[in-house]
Parts: sequence; structure tokens; C-alpha cells
Amino acid sequence: MSVALARVAPGVTTRWHSLHNTAERYVILSGQGVAEIGDEAPRAVGPHDVILIPAGCRQRIRNTGSDDLLFYAICTPRFLPENYLDLEAG
Repeated sequence: MSVALARVAPGVTTRWHSLHNTAERYVILSGQGVAEIGDEAPRAVGPHDVILIPAGCRQRIRNTGSDDLLFYAICTPRFLPENYLDLEAG
């Protein structure tokens, strides 16, 4: 597994992406946002929320607050750059 501290600035939305053969969990530490996972409806998230993202599932998160959105991104197995797929690449 790997654990990374992620920061999304106010008003920023991450790119649509997926992780091949890697499940991910976001553990929200502070801030407010909206998570979009696969075909599920967008979900408001805040401190202490945990978002489960199955391997290969498209995902992105948007900071809807006025402070940084901070969360742990926990990957199993550990994150490998070659497993990252940018779904917005042209």
C-alpha cells in the first residue's frame, strides 16, 4: 500500500483519471468538496469522510470550500505512475 497527503486548492477540480489494478481510498482531513466516482451521483465530502474508489474506476474531486481540501490518498497495492490513466488526455 501507499499513503499520500493530497491537497486541492479552493475552486480546483482534479482531472478525470483512473488507476489500473489499484484501489484507492480518500480519507478527508479538512475542507469541503464534491467527489465524483464512476457513474455514481456526485457526493459532498468533508472531514472524516472516506471515499472508496475501486480499481479502474474513473474519479475526480472538486474543492467547493474557501480553504484547501486535504485528504489521504491510500492505494492498494501501492501507487505506481504507470497505473495512472489520465481520462482527459487528448
